[in-house]
Amino acid sequence: MLKKLKQTTLASLKGSGAFQLVHNSRWRRRRLLILAYHGISLSDEHLWNPSQYLSPEVFRARLSLIEKSGCTVLSLADGVRRLYAGELPERSVVLTFDDGTYDFYLQAYPLLKEFDYPATLYLTTFYSQYNRPVFDVACSYLLWKGRERTLDLKSVTGNDISYDLTREQARTTAFEEIKLFVTEKKFSAAEKDELLAKIAQKLGVDFDNLLSRRILQLINPVEAKSLAADGIDVQLHTHRHRTPSDRELFLKEIEDNRKSIEAMTGKSPTHFCYPSGIWDPAFLPWLSEAGIESATTCEIGLATPASNPLLLPRLVDVSRLSPIEFEGWLTGISTALPRR
Repeated sequence: MLKKLKQTTLASLKGSGAFQLVHNSRWRRRRLLILAYHGISLSDEHLWNPSQYLSPEVFRARLSLIEKSGCTVLSLADGVRRLYAGELPERSVVLTFDDGTYDFYLQAYPLLKEFDYPATLYLTTFYSQYNRPVFDVACSYLLWKGRERTLDLKSVTGNDISYDLTREQARTTAFEEIKLFVTEKKFSAAEKDELLAKIAQKLGVDFDNLLSRRILQLINPVEAKSLAADGIDVQLHTHRHRTPSDRELFLKEIEDNRKSIEAMTGKSPTHFCYPSGIWDPAFLPWLSEAGIESATTCEIGLATPASNPLLLPRLVDVSRLSPIEFEGWLTGISTALPRR
């Protein structure tokens, strides 16, 4: 109900000329819209998880809207520098991509080149080096792919329980139980990979096809090097996609991540993105200690000169965001509308 009302309101505001008025305002010029993306589907990922994945068609439409709206697309480093210097051009936008999935290389990157837009890729490096499907997301995806089946967990976790995967809640519960199992057993990455293959076999999912298409895998070091050489800004997202609450472990995640990216790209990254958007005030001095210039969250909003550079807001673009809602964020007018 709120979404429909919001779309109607935005359409009315656009028709009245308010979009253009705000878009061209001094208020908007002092603000930076940082867009966040997670994945552009290689297959049906946008149907499995529309809160993380867009179809290539929708992503192309987003870039077209940015172009038609007359936005200035800046690199992250340039956008942050100009934000705090008070030198932003009109309708400034930055494009960021989290994790470094292979679909960025195959789907997003060619479109970015077509539109001649700079972008930052926040790369988590463990699964870039160990080039297999990322366990958590791949497990969830397999349960969704096998949603017409019943999964008996006895031969998977040892628990004598079955889940009817036609129900979303059952898939969620099964996923949480499998995650708990591998955590308690302290499975290695190889053991997790073997478990994925077993689950796929039980659900009748072609795991070899998933591997060959590199669905839910990250870019490898050679691809990271190629992207960086062609202007993609590869930045920090921790090595293992986690933010420990212990200072030494936290700094080790940054250090391992940085060393890996340096080895791949020959460049030393100084910008950071919180994995899963999870942050804590305790992280801020640690990030400063690690020489981090900016850090982005998943808190929705436009960055202003008053924003903490280590807590920059972003708009996480998702499949359910309609074109008029997306355009509302490009203008900045959506900041005045209620949100859940």
